[in-house]
Amino acid sequence: MNPTAAASKSTLPPIKRGIPAAIQYAGTGLALAAVWWIAYSLLAPVAHWLTYRAFGLKADTRLANAVEFFVFEVPKVLLLLVLVVFAVGIVRSYFTPERTRAILAGKRESVGNVLAALLGVVTPFCSCSAVPLFIGFVTAGVPLGVTFSFLISAPMVNEIALVLLFGLFGWKVAALYLGTGLFIAIGAGWTIGRLKMERHVEAWVYAAKTGPNSLGDERLDFAARVAAGREAVRDIVGRVWLYVVLGIAVGAGIHGFVPTNAMAAIMGKGAWWSVPLSVLIGVPMYSNAAGIIPIVQALLGKGAALGTVLAFMMSVIGLSLPEMIILRKVLKPRLIAVFVGVVAGGILIVGYLFNAIL
Repeated sequence: MNPTAAASKSTLPPIKRGIPAAIQYAGTGLALAAVWWIAYSLLAPVAHWLTYRAFGLKADTRLANAVEFFVFEVPKVLLLLVLVVFAVGIVRSYFTPERTRAILAGKRESVGNVLAALLGVVTPFCSCSAVPLFIGFVTAGVPLGVTFSFLISAPMVNEIALVLLFGLFGWKVAALYLGTGLFIAIGAGWTIGRLKMERHVEAWVYAAKTGPNSLGDERLDFAARVAAGREAVRDIVGRVWLYVVLGIAVGAGIHGFVPTNAMAAIMGKGAWWSVPLSVLIGVPMYSNAAGIIPIVQALLGKGAALGTVLAFMMSVIGLSLPEMIILRKVLKPRLIAVFVGVVAGGILIVGYLFNAIL
């Protein structure tokens, strides 16, 4: 190679790749958002056409109502799910377990309860992460009550459920879910902290050592965070889509075939036992937020009281039996019983309160 040419090449200014990449991401994002919005806006007429023209069902029959509900809700919920999971996947790229522990460690307990509950909303942890998270938090010096505020909030105040509730019922119901979930997480964590039950944590947990902090996610560029969003869609939607379809199928059956009067009698405001019964039914169930929301929608449509349905949903998400089994590895039975009792008590209060005022 000519030395002069090589020298001239070496003195050329570096190519600025950031601006074209940003424009490309913005253009692609706007195009995909437009496609998403068009598809979402066409769901109702397409569902109506499929039910009564393509399938040839008679109007105002139970089967037709159930089929139209199913055909409309499946793509609607999946479209909402893809959108929110992608956005949350980008947000979650800023959080690692180590960073979350670092934020919560050393905080005053009352402040820590609030902060832990808020962090639980945006961090990617669920009941399957309960044991490693519990160990990491305790060994990092996070108080026991603060740890429970996080462990309650993370599955219960689910960001996917929050967005789906907003899309299906509006901002008032979504805000109600967010506020009551945070109230339970903060109140239950604070109560457990006041009871001083550290001795009911298995001894080996305190002897465990945490690994070195790994805050590498701070250095990710935007392209890597977008890739994290795409990966979250592949991972989460790939794992929950079947639960979504099954949940909507159950909801369609309730919507089409369950008489309104019967559902109102079982889960309505007039039955004082409806709230504790809904909690008892919800605890042994195992479902995620995406799968339970369509059932919630169908129950409300059939006349069930909002407080009762909210209590049912929170018990399914926040007090699942599998989570209790997992937590037994790190907690003694008495602390698990206190945890279940305090959270169930908060859910009951929420159910009765909103049945009374709404």
